[in-house]
Amino acid sequence: MSIFHFAFNVTDLDQTRAFYGGLLGCSEGRSTDTWVDFDFFGHQLSCHLGKPMDVAATGLVGEHKVPMPHFGVVLEHENWRALADRLIAEDLDFVLAPHTRFEGEPGEQSTMFFMDPSGNPIEIKGLANMAGAFAR
Repeated sequence: MSIFHFAFNVTDLDQTRAFYGGLLGCSEGRSTDTWVDFDFFGHQLSCHLGKPMDVAATGLVGEHKVPMPHFGVVLEHENWRALADRLIAEDLDFVLAPHTRFEGEPGEQSTMFFMDPSGNPIEIKGLANMAGAFAR
């Protein structure tokens, strides 16, 4: 099994810990005074102090313009739904609220977009059938 590693900049490690560790439930890994790692649903995020990437709503997907660049994860639908319900209950400010798109088409998916406290955009997708991640 391979895992994905993504290193990016954040502005505040305490806020980053509260968001990824507290809100999203990601386990914290190694850290120093300038970075912290998280187990992001089985993948490694490395959050370093620095200037976050510039983002803009330029990615046209269906009817929506989504923030680019962004990162995220694809979850089995029941895990996606549990996370979406938790984030709604926590009153998270969504860029794109949890919904299903491409219904009845190859690649049907549930999705949600939100920003971390440093303005890094995250997309979480949910699939009933994980093989649909690469549907044509």
